[in-house]
Amino acid sequence: MNESARARRKARRIAWSVRAGLAAFRALASTWRITELNGAVIQKLRAARQPFILAFWHGRMLPLLWHHRGQGINILISEHGDGEIIARVAESLGCRTVRGSTTRGAERALLGLIRTVRGGGEIAITPDGPRGPTGSFASGALVVAQRSGAPVVTLAAGASSAWRMKSWDGFMIPKPFARVTIAYGNPEHFAELSAREAASHAPRMQEALVRLTATTDV
Repeated sequence: MNESARARRKARRIAWSVRAGLAAFRALASTWRITELNGAVIQKLRAARQPFILAFWHGRMLPLLWHHRGQGINILISEHGDGEIIARVAESLGCRTVRGSTTRGAERALLGLIRTVRGGGEIAITPDGPRGPTGSFASGALVVAQRSGAPVVTLAAGASSAWRMKSWDGFMIPKPFARVTIAYGNPEHFAELSAREAASHAPRMQEALVRLTATTDV
């Protein structure tokens, strides 16, 4: 089998996996009982036409994709193989995707995100993605915030009952009829700092996201 045939076969497998997975995901997510904490933060930013940067842990992505479906948020998705599936699921839910990561091909990815925000787009970044370590806040989101002028809003999700995948991030899948809590932190601004100064706030933002996530683990 030549390279072209293998590529087509792989593409068909991915397309089938996405269709089957998305149907199952929609059925599951429709049973979740979602509570939102501090959601007024996002409403105020949107009312002021202020683009923003959402930062959340990679392993909590699934309920957040569902909760923000149809909102046109631009999500930074890895170019790894598993990223292709996540990208297609996100796009099927009405999100937009920016391919790359803040670690591999970082400059290209960051420039794409900065352009998106300057154009008025809202973006979402997993600061511990695409390969971890889990719960480690890389500085890419803060650099984007500093260069674009957009605030960073930490975002967390937790569930009363969930499955955990045996992956580096312990990917969380809330069980049927789980109580899912979505929480937003307050906007953090970095535009007045240098890029180096903004990046130095990564440990503080990591602590803030850890604390916010703890409020959702009901």
